[in-house]
Amino acid sequence: MNKVVTGPDEAIHDIKDGDTILLGGFGLCGIPENCIASLVKKGIKELTCISNNAGVDDFGIGLLLQRKQVRKMISSYVGENAEFERQMLSGELLVDLIPQGTLATRCLAAGYGMPAIYTPAGVGTEVAVGKEVRNFNGKDYLMEYAFDADFAIVKAWKGDTMGNLIFHATARNFNPLMAMAGKTTIAEVEELVPAGSLDPDAVHTPGIYVHRIFEGKNYEKRIEQRTISHA
Repeated sequence: MNKVVTGPDEAIHDIKDGDTILLGGFGLCGIPENCIASLVKKGIKELTCISNNAGVDDFGIGLLLQRKQVRKMISSYVGENAEFERQMLSGELLVDLIPQGTLATRCLAAGYGMPAIYTPAGVGTEVAVGKEVRNFNGKDYLMEYAFDADFAIVKAWKGDTMGNLIFHATARNFNPLMAMAGKTTIAEVEELVPAGSLDPDAVHTPGIYVHRIFEGKNYEKRIEQRTISHA
């Protein structure tokens, strides 16, 4: 099976209006910059985006929000995006804010083929409204469904032509979980190497989860909140 594609345009060619997409990264770290740019260029609308965050106004998922390409955002942290806030408060954007651990575990459940999980996070709050609550050993747990995403788009430091991936530092937070969870997983990597070049013990995501892979270009790797010490 040839998983290597020429670039982001080919990688996302069959993503269509109304699809649900998992987007890897943590803040602005480890986000699939090339694929996001191609989604913007293609002009796909009515997307449901599942991501740890919503980017910033002019970078990351913020670029999709600027162009009104996102119908619904499912995230755990959205505090850096003024356009996101404006669309949410005006009712233009549907928003599902969920605990970060629940976000991660719903990805994991999808990857493992589990239909749902039980978690204590959100019990007794607005998060639990309309959801099943069960008691195990005297403690209430909220049932949350595994994500059902058409695509997962992730960004790795290094990958091989069979789709095996290695993530660097903070980019390892959500990318490996989301790579497991999509019906079709697209990986963009900073360096693409021949199969067999990676140390198997260093691989974070086995290639069985990855359907398309390409070597990306011109990564900005922007810092969300730059802090400089004057000491």
